[in-house]
Amino acid sequence: MLPMARLLALQTAVPPHVLDQESVAAGARILFGGRGDIERLMPVFANTGIARRYSCVPIEWHLEPHGWTDRNALYIEHAVHLLEKVARAAIAEAGLEPEDIDAIVTVSTTGVATPSLDALIVERLGLRRDIERLPIFGLGCAGGVMGLARAGAMARATPNSRVLFLCVELCALTFRKNDLSKSNIVAAALFGDGAAGAVISTAGDGPKLGVQGEHTWPQSLDVMGWDVAEDGLKPIFSQSIPSLVETKFGPVLSEFLRKNDLRLSDIEGFACHPGGAKVLDALEMTFGMKPGGLADSRSVLRDYGNMSAVTALFVLQRMRIREQHRRGLMTTLGPGFSAAFLMIEP
Repeated sequence: MLPMARLLALQTAVPPHVLDQESVAAGARILFGGRGDIERLMPVFANTGIARRYSCVPIEWHLEPHGWTDRNALYIEHAVHLLEKVARAAIAEAGLEPEDIDAIVTVSTTGVATPSLDALIVERLGLRRDIERLPIFGLGCAGGVMGLARAGAMARATPNSRVLFLCVELCALTFRKNDLSKSNIVAAALFGDGAAGAVISTAGDGPKLGVQGEHTWPQSLDVMGWDVAEDGLKPIFSQSIPSLVETKFGPVLSEFLRKNDLRLSDIEGFACHPGGAKVLDALEMTFGMKPGGLADSRSVLRDYGNMSAVTALFVLQRMRIREQHRRGLMTTLGPGFSAAFLMIEP
């Protein structure tokens, strides 16, 4: 059997601009005042469970019109800056040097870069010229868990190699002030910016990346995603995600556990992507927990908002799973519409 991949390091970072939720809500009431039922929708800002978020641009930036070219240029600039920060920190935590990295995996869905982000990071860090590169786009909120699983598979395929896994999402750049759709208002209440970096290898100490699984539901392509508009990426939420979790997530989770000879009682901690407070309510019900049981997911949501793919990695770090030697399960949902699972073993 191939040796299991291990998580040697995990680091996170956020950009400097703080978005206080009360201030954002006050601004949204003015910006979206042209929508007749705006007062009916305003409670979404208070009910998210979010106190603050972080943005790569100040809140005043959102008051002016911005097109796709402007937004994507800022995406590349700030994504590379954050990824360089977490990459250097993760490599140092693992006790390595940049030249020790054999492969790099990057995950992001909030902008487009060609050359891809991994190529830009190779130049910033001075990584080796024979490094393997894998950029991943389009997984949305599921990208953190799926991408970590892909990086683990690469590390297992080449034992003793060191894989640098990087994930960044700059969701705040997608806010569109002239879009009065419900999806845009929900996005304005939920999303923030952040980045995470990890080093993975079969050689070294750290929790193991265990079995992983995915499920894509049929006829669900319109549940979540982007529409590309002239002024940027437009969010799509066509159905209630919490109700989908309540009705469809449990059977898929049960099948994943059954296939891997696991029971829910085997799991000592859950690193769940906190899509929102109501999604966490539904997950806690599925796991048979009391309300508030997913404390780490809730606290990350409170302190950072929904950073799309990055968020589950923030939760994993907050759980201190590398120090506590607990058996954990990472879960997330994303466009497709898909669920992803990854076991973390002591």
